[in-house]
Amino acid sequence: MLENESFFRGFYKLSRKERLRKIQLFCGLSEHDAKVLSGEVPIDPALAENFIENVIGYYPMPLGAATNFNIDGTDMIIPMAVEETSIIAAASATAKWVKEHGTIRTHSKGKLIIGQIQFPSVKNTARLREVVHSNRKELIDRANYFVPGLVRRGGGVRDISVRELSRGDGDGDMVVIHVHCDPCDAMGANLINQVCEGLKPALEELTGEKIGICILSNLVEGCLSVAEVIVRNVNPGIGKGIEEATLFAKLDPFRATTHNKGVLNGIDPILIATGNDWRAVEAAIHAYAARSGRYQPITEWKMDGADLVGRMEAPIAVGVVGGVTKSHPVSQVVLKMLNVKSSEELARICVAVGLVQNLAALKALSTVGIVKGHMRLHAGNLAYAVGANIEELPTVRERLALLLKQEKKIDMSMARDVLAEIRGQSSDGSRSNQFSIN
Repeated sequence: MLENESFFRGFYKLSRKERLRKIQLFCGLSEHDAKVLSGEVPIDPALAENFIENVIGYYPMPLGAATNFNIDGTDMIIPMAVEETSIIAAASATAKWVKEHGTIRTHSKGKLIIGQIQFPSVKNTARLREVVHSNRKELIDRANYFVPGLVRRGGGVRDISVRELSRGDGDGDMVVIHVHCDPCDAMGANLINQVCEGLKPALEELTGEKIGICILSNLVEGCLSVAEVIVRNVNPGIGKGIEEATLFAKLDPFRATTHNKGVLNGIDPILIATGNDWRAVEAAIHAYAARSGRYQPITEWKMDGADLVGRMEAPIAVGVVGGVTKSHPVSQVVLKMLNVKSSEELARICVAVGLVQNLAALKALSTVGIVKGHMRLHAGNLAYAVGANIEELPTVRERLALLLKQEKKIDMSMARDVLAEIRGQSSDGSRSNQFSIN
């Protein structure tokens, strides 16, 4: 990869073709890769038949690139598939701020996913626990029998544990066996489901108890990714505002929900672009945020002297092999852009971008407000929605930006008026007939 401070300067001002060329050079993409990203190489609808049922086509999602990220000492761009205005701009601007005045560091805490084998109603919990404990090695060996390919790659089931849950209805205890598995570089859902269902007959025979549900858990507390952002010599007013915004989220679950949604604004687009299960990660993060019994913000920001320090720890199970990640041509190019070789690397990038995205939102909220930046970029959407053509779009955007500054708001009606005024001021004094049928 090229590493040049000025390489992406003014990136957002470039044409789409020029941006793509920069991406190609920075990431070492082939001409074919570039054509896949641009849409010049169409995706065969027949491919979708392997992903879902009742296929009727594709729904294209805008794919952009957040710039200025330096994660663990490596400059990188972040591909993001997302429809919401301002997310990529905010991530890029905030990453630049951090890069100029601080650092982004990440690490992982474990890589084990969880499968659950449920005994709905157990009369003698102590006996069941003893049976599982005394046969632990044999059960682990049997579990690994069902995933020989994973074992060959260095993964597999590592441990089995027992949890007791009170039913609250007097009908014994609910007991859940957790199967802890290293999925290597796969997300591992199908693998762990096979293991749990494979263990069911042996466990029922050993315990004499009836098993109910066998399924993975998306709350992968043994597969945590951690990011820390430090911004040095921060304006005390900005730092205090970000601290206060964090406290607000800690005290109020209504605010915490939107706070965490802002974090996922950074994470979800990466997961979508790489063909990963963003719904599973969202569910895990929300559950982890409520692990204390009260829904909390997933990030923490505080001033340490003159420095602003942010931290995020979250369960993120992703894959870089198998499934859509392996089959979808755009996902394959996106992984090349990220230059990741393992699921752990991808998870750490996700948590880093999520933390930076959160910082962008909190900084805006505690200074100029969220509307200014968002609506400025939304001006382009409004211009397009009212029918501005390719020549008119820049002028409509500029005038809407001025109106936003003056009126503190813009809407569809304003955009229509601006477009009508522009067309009324055409050189020949007539209204544009760009969209008439000849």
